[in-house]
Amino acid sequence: MPETLSAIQAGRLERSCGPRGDSIRVGAGAEGIERVEAFFGGRAFEPHRHDTYAIGITTAGVQRFRYRGADRCCLPGQLHFLHPDETHDGRAGTDAGFGYRILYVAPALVQEALAGRALPFVADPVQRPAPQTAGLAELLRDIEEPMDELARTAAAAIVADALAGAGGADEPAGAIDLAAVSAVREYLDAHPTAGTRAHLLERIGGSDRWTIARHFRAAFGTSPDRYRTMRRLAVARRAIAAGTPLAEAAAAAGFADQSHMTRQFTRAYGMTPGRWARATRSAGVTASTGSSSSR
Repeated sequence: MPETLSAIQAGRLERSCGPRGDSIRVGAGAEGIERVEAFFGGRAFEPHRHDTYAIGITTAGVQRFRYRGADRCCLPGQLHFLHPDETHDGRAGTDAGFGYRILYVAPALVQEALAGRALPFVADPVQRPAPQTAGLAELLRDIEEPMDELARTAAAAIVADALAGAGGADEPAGAIDLAAVSAVREYLDAHPTAGTRAHLLERIGGSDRWTIARHFRAAFGTSPDRYRTMRRLAVARRAIAAGTPLAEAAAAAGFADQSHMTRQFTRAYGMTPGRWARATRSAGVTASTGSSSSR
């Protein structure tokens, strides 16, 4: 198992416990991808190294660490990129402590997404948000979000492209295979609730999953996984509007559970499905009352 913040052996991480409020929360992940949220006061951990990429965003305080012979400082909203097998430590830059969310990604998965290109190396480990790294914030925004095979494929492509962009590599150019991604979109439209696997989309699109993920986003502005989620939400909305209980609507639409649907619904529409249901019922009652009173 890769050595990450949640898996490292006891004693290898030096952290204070108790009144300083240190915490580590492991989120949902997939093979080759782990997501963690942590907060530390003072010195978080001693020098150590991972066999994965470690890509994080500081969420609170000032994060300081020593990496490749220099002291680094990462402020809230800034990203940090640590290459596999590079020694680093971690500590708070102020008495307030520091918090961050982080992705641990297996190099083999990045290599697969890069289709044989060399693994990227980000020379400056602290980076300001930029267009080529925007997808990383989305991956780290909700670490509890379940990650199935399509989501894993999209995440790997985002990470690989962000690493390449932050490392100064040019993104490979090429025409979009519109026929292929249109066929994929048509399939997702017809089967929104299915647990579609990446190899099926490869057969439909006639290309590898990484090319499909990139071309689909270029053509339609989102990933196949996110596109499927929006179609599932449409199914859920119809069910809720028909009076279906929320838990049943979530299951019928293909979500893992009601809380999964609630997170996605709120992200898409800015309100919970319960609130949306109450509002639409209220509008229906008002419309019905108005209609009858005008007769």
